[in-house]
Amino acid sequence: MQLKNRTLAQQMSLIVTPLALLALATEAYSADYADYAAGGSNVGGLYTPAPKPAADTLTGALTGGTVTANLQARYENVDQPHPASGARLKEANAGTLRLRLGYETAEYMGFGGLVQIEHISANDAYNSRVNGRTNYSVVADANVTELNQAYISYSGLPQTRLKFGRQLIRLDNDRWIGNVVWRQNHQTYDAFTAVNKSLPDTTITAGMITNVNRVFSDASIDNGTGNFLGNHHMRSPIFNVNYKGLGFAELVGYGYFLDYDQSAKAFGLANSTKTIGGKIKGDAPMGDYKLLYSAEYARQTDYKDNPINFTAHYTLLEGGVDVKVAQFKLGYELLSGNGKQSLSTPLATLFAFNGWADVFLVTPKNGLRDVYVSARTTVAGVVLGADYHDFKADHGGNKYGTEWDLIATKQINKTYSVGSRYARFNADNAVDHVNCAACIDTNKFWVYGSMNF
Repeated sequence: MQLKNRTLAQQMSLIVTPLALLALATEAYSADYADYAAGGSNVGGLYTPAPKPAADTLTGALTGGTVTANLQARYENVDQPHPASGARLKEANAGTLRLRLGYETAEYMGFGGLVQIEHISANDAYNSRVNGRTNYSVVADANVTELNQAYISYSGLPQTRLKFGRQLIRLDNDRWIGNVVWRQNHQTYDAFTAVNKSLPDTTITAGMITNVNRVFSDASIDNGTGNFLGNHHMRSPIFNVNYKGLGFAELVGYGYFLDYDQSAKAFGLANSTKTIGGKIKGDAPMGDYKLLYSAEYARQTDYKDNPINFTAHYTLLEGGVDVKVAQFKLGYELLSGNGKQSLSTPLATLFAFNGWADVFLVTPKNGLRDVYVSARTTVAGVVLGADYHDFKADHGGNKYGTEWDLIATKQINKTYSVGSRYARFNADNAVDHVNCAACIDTNKFWVYGSMNF
């Protein structure tokens, strides 16, 4: 399913085909179902569109589908020094524009399908990890045209939907398996997945992932790092069970068995891991208000031929209150580390966790403890929010730094939305850059707008 070394004709077909399908479609609808407008992560299972009406003929299914279309513009500014040389990286001023087009067929005899491409245009005033501008700070939005999704689905079994091909996979709050929705190029998966809802109040998701199409794009094969940045080749079973029958809480159990192949392991950056865990999340009435609570624990170990023998732990404890006009939360998140090996979450939507400055995309060897508070409210239809993080090492307890995150977004109508964010990470004066090379003072600012049609 990869698109490497494409010919000109192949590249043009990625643009022409959806446009032709667009002309055939009778109706357009919003495709941006995963916009982090409120500043938090999506909570839900594997993304499954609503069942499509059944067509009487194959031709009817192919021509009676719907079009997805989204145009998103964003400006991102990143200001940070380089800790190793003492020299200051150039300020990143990334202007990007994404056009995403897709076509989803109607169903015929239970079968359906979706094809979706995206084109991202960008300037050169930043380091996209593939444009060679290494003297700038990083903004991981490459100037590319790619196949975002292309899958065949089958819903002919009771309460079950099967998918084969390139697809979005989002489980729970995206902490382990997500689509990195914040980046212009989403993370998608070449996989076989099955979602079953035959048991009362229960959603069972199972799948086999063979490749992860990362946000850096297939273009990353040209920067001397082989396929690692753009693709994670693997044979990884995933399991997730979500139960909502208790009323007062949602229970989740999961197992993610990431088995990377040699093309990734050769870089020493993607070793195989086995993660098994569980989660409870819910709320309880408190007069006119609600108490909010969430707790999660997972155990991660080496898997398959990982040369490192280790055990790591993940813990999340979160409590809050919803007072109708505002919501407040206090949380503690632990990604353990022992100085040699730390817990990893390589397929997560990492932007949604541990601060928007993206300092902790890779967990430091000494682990990470994140104590945070957050507040959200809505004024005149504008969502306003603020988060504060205090970061420390798990092993040794040394302080990494603190971070403030601010957000303001507005959903104007079903078509238009706009927003702005700001993140400021202040590194501790005594931070150990050997253990946490990314722990440097970082300021980030965003302005963005989206149109669905």
